[in-house]
Amino acid sequence: MIAYETRIGTIHVSGEYLKKLIGYAASSCFGVAGMVPSGKQKFTGMVFRRKAKPPADQGIRVTGDIRSISVELHILVTYGVNINAIAKSIVHKVKYTVEETTGITVDKVTVQVDGIKAE
Repeated sequence: MIAYETRIGTIHVSGEYLKKLIGYAASSCFGVAGMVPSGKQKFTGMVFRRKAKPPADQGIRVTGDIRSISVELHILVTYGVNINAIAKSIVHKVKYTVEETTGITVDKVTVQVDGIKAE
């Protein structure tokens, strides 16, 4: 959880909120077919085998503090689209969304393409 003081009071931003905010921003970009679980999320997904729509916060890792954060995304792209253009679009949209919504500076966004989905 990230907390910071303002003249009105203390603002608390949870890690879950940040992950969902970033997940929705990245998923709304053209060419992104979905988010891919990584690390611990991949293991729990194999154990519990969810059939429902995957949550927006999977495949996202946020590190940092109130001054700045770094984001790592694992995505699945649609076949036939320019991966470089998708990555640039995601970086721009995630930075803009997080900074405008929370006021927290995003230092770095790392986009890792873990697969291609044929449609």
